[in-house]
Amino acid sequence: MGNVHLDLNQVETIGDAYMVVSGLPVRNGKAHAREIARMSLALLENTQRFRIRHRPTEQLKLRIGLHTGPVCAGVVGLKMPRYCLFGDTVNTASRMESNGLPLMIHGKGKMTTYWLLGEEDPLEGPPLQNSLKENCINALDLEKAKESRM
Repeated sequence: MGNVHLDLNQVETIGDAYMVVSGLPVRNGKAHAREIARMSLALLENTQRFRIRHRPTEQLKLRIGLHTGPVCAGVVGLKMPRYCLFGDTVNTASRMESNGLPLMIHGKGKMTTYWLLGEEDPLEGPPLQNSLKENCINALDLEKAKESRM
């Protein structure tokens, strides 16, 4: 993907997990989903080239949860104030990350979830939504998918 500037804001770090948002605190129209998806793809691409120094035969197994929707935002705390996001959108993305498969990007539709596998040029191929539908893994098959990747 190269060195691309993305409209993102890191909101929180808990342990080795990052929460990143696009379109907040400054709105960016409908670009937020594309920005987060591109960041997710770039992270996954770079992770696959990364080598763990003390475990050179093992690959870092990044999991990514991605969701778009309404959130409530605000500054919390008096001694150490911080910008926080709350709501179902945040909770859903977090659950998809924690329950997702290693080296996969888990995105959410109405209640069907999808694996984001790449980006297609709208001028050269079908819209991204069609690619995602073709690569959908039914929630009932999630356990089978987890077992086959281990």
